[in-house]
Amino acid sequence: MKKMNFLIRLKNEEKLSLIEPSEEIKESYFEKSESNLSSAKILLKNDKLEEAVALTYYSMYNLVIALLFKVGIKSENHTASIILLDELFGIDNSDIKYAKKERIDKQYYTDFNIKKEEVIEAIGVAENFNSDLFDFVSRLNMNDVGRLREKFNNLLLSFEL
Repeated sequence: MKKMNFLIRLKNEEKLSLIEPSEEIKESYFEKSESNLSSAKILLKNDKLEEAVALTYYSMYNLVIALLFKVGIKSENHTASIILLDELFGIDNSDIKYAKKERIDKQYYTDFNIKKEEVIEAIGVAENFNSDLFDFVSRLNMNDVGRLREKFNNLLLSFEL
């Protein structure tokens, strides 16, 4: 219920809404995701571990945004996008939730010790997550898009009352 109230608040603030689906924007987020993951690997090789963690998360997040644009959902909030991954699409969001937490910890705080092995593992998790999500997005057809748009509308309307 708390998640739904959060999503409804974002909808009322016009930070979460239905828009026209866009293959072009979806593709641009696919490219951003690939670039982020590639950059994370370069940073890892150069012992820039904190930065690699951040780009690993963003590679995952950009694929979530690609999925949303494929269906025609605008989300201006990371948490909302991650919630929708589970609530709307039925996709396990635990890996990206953890990656987001790690990104926040590494970007905003200084009291941590990050090991290269942890970054290697995070990149591996991101590669698997991205592969699965890319496959999911690629298999969506127009009927799926219509059904998901209706489900999104119903999801928010059912909790507004």
